[in-house]
Amino acid sequence: MSQSDPHTPNVARMYDYLLGGKDNYAVDREAIDRLTDLIPEALPLARASRGFLQRAVRYVAQEGVEQFLDLGSGLPTQGNVHEVAPHAVVVYVDQDPIVAAHARALLRGEDRAVFVEADLLDLDRILAGATGLLDLNEPVAVLMVSMLHSFPAGRDPDGLVARLREAVAPGSYLALTHATSSSRQEGEASTDRSPEEIRAFFGDFELVPPGLVQAADWRPDRPRLVGGPLLPSYVLAGLARKP
Repeated sequence: MSQSDPHTPNVARMYDYLLGGKDNYAVDREAIDRLTDLIPEALPLARASRGFLQRAVRYVAQEGVEQFLDLGSGLPTQGNVHEVAPHAVVVYVDQDPIVAAHARALLRGEDRAVFVEADLLDLDRILAGATGLLDLNEPVAVLMVSMLHSFPAGRDPDGLVARLREAVAPGSYLALTHATSSSRQEGEASTDRSPEEIRAFFGDFELVPPGLVQAADWRPDRPRLVGGPLLPSYVLAGLARKP
């Protein structure tokens, strides 16, 4: 089967369609249309995460950081990091071979952005693939957007993030989003972490105001509309700096 099989839905291509992209097939669009019929909040939550990513990248670039490591990047399209910060160097990482095939084609000719295919919990391979472009002796912005809620505690995502915090230089940043639920029950054996558990991923990094908030409320470009129904799930987002 081709890695770009047009007959089987692919999560990365579906996400691209959610964001208004063109790197998807009819089967992906049909899957998303069915999903949003069942879960209407899927579209605003996906776009809230992407909006946070773009605002966080702009903030970090304005602070003088010119290196980005984007873990679980999906397809590097629709206002992704190398477009938001065109003077920075960017390493995109994803473990999906379909994403890898698309991404390498999309990044052909880009001399400041590369794609590394690696298991998102295999930090040694990620850093080995990134060192050709990134200088870990200088500040790096690590992006973990819509990634960590894919990994249960048994796969030790806390250990991965702790190692990343240790690996980067002072002045580096960590940006992340994490889905959670307003109806979460304590003790659930799932990836639906509490705000306190999500905050712990930042360790001793210093949160940039306004701290850990709903993604749409993190330094929004325009005032948020007041009112509207409470979503049964939402996405928390935060950006923090290594002292």
